Amino acid sequence: MRLFKSVMVAALCLSATTAHAAGLRLIKVPTDGATPMQIAVWSPCAAPAGEVKVRTLTLPGTTDCPVVGDRLPLIAVSHGYGGSFTGHHDTAETLADAGFVVVAVNHPADTGAGDMTRADTLAVLIERSADIKRAIDYMLDAWPDRSKLDPGKIGFFGFSRGGYTGLVVAGANPDIRKATAFCTGLYRKPSCEELQRNEIPAQPAVHDPRVKAMVVADPAFGPMFDRDAFKDIKIPVQIWASELSGEQGISEVNPDYVATINSELPVRADYHVVRNAGHFAFLAPCSAGMASALPKLCTDKPGFDRVAFHREWNADILAFFRKQLDVHQP
Repeated sequence: MRLFKSVMVAALCLSATTAHAAGLRLIKVPTDGATPMQIAVWSPCAAPAGEVKVRTLTLPGTTDCPVVGDRLPLIAVSHGYGGSFTGHHDTAETLADAGFVVVAVNHPADTGAGDMTRADTLAVLIERSADIKRAIDYMLDAWPDRSKLDPGKIGFFGFSRGGYTGLVVAGANPDIRKATAFCTGLYRKPSCEELQRNEIPAQPAVHDPRVKAMVVADPAFGPMFDRDAFKDIKIPVQIWASELSGEQGISEVNPDYVATINSELPVRADYHVVRNAGHFAFLAPCSAGMASALPKLCTDKPGFDRVAFHREWNADILAFFRKQLDVHQP
């Protein structure tokens, strides 16, 4: 499998992303529980790019910039274990600069930006797809600029557990009992004790047929799916696998899991293996301060250029969503 498109193709795809700066809004969406769900919304914007402070990060963008355009496509974004809506900000910025609206969630109780109380329980395996549905509901029904969205052009991007989330959103039905595959190590998560007691969540997985195309990177929990679990996935899918995730001691993800997901999907996915890349290479390139504070997330193998990869990867994701959602360049 190829790693990148040619530099020329990437440059052509990205050349259209410079027309607008990305607007950025931080919003708290009411939930059934006591704590609202934090989301970030990137959108096309005509103002020059500024800077937006999000916790310890400074992101390029313009706060509360008026949204430019009409009938805009929407992309929902789901982060990995302990991540946050900032983890793929460069991808969100690329899409917003190209005329998409992007809504990224902080999954309640599974985000390093706040609460991790249920991150290692079985409940989160059901709650995550419900979070995405809630975010899309908000964007279409309550977001102040909802009239500018095209409800027929909705896509999804997810990384790691976020990739698992996307598969469920698209129609997959995981067998949570098969999560025992992740209980073989020395450290047994609370979910393993729940499985031993047969305390399986009673609520069904939440699907959302409004999502029409999906990009997933290193989707997690492969052993919880089989061919029958994927039978209801009918939308176009692009899958990215890191070649070296199996060397990083991450029990939920390895290249074999991702390859099996690809082979068992009823639709032929646009499948890529990223050579010499570890699992965290899919996260946005790190600042110097972040690299010092979080070397595990920010350090790549010698010879792997995360900045160059993301430039071309984001161009490929943009091209995929443009094609599959029938979005014309502005």
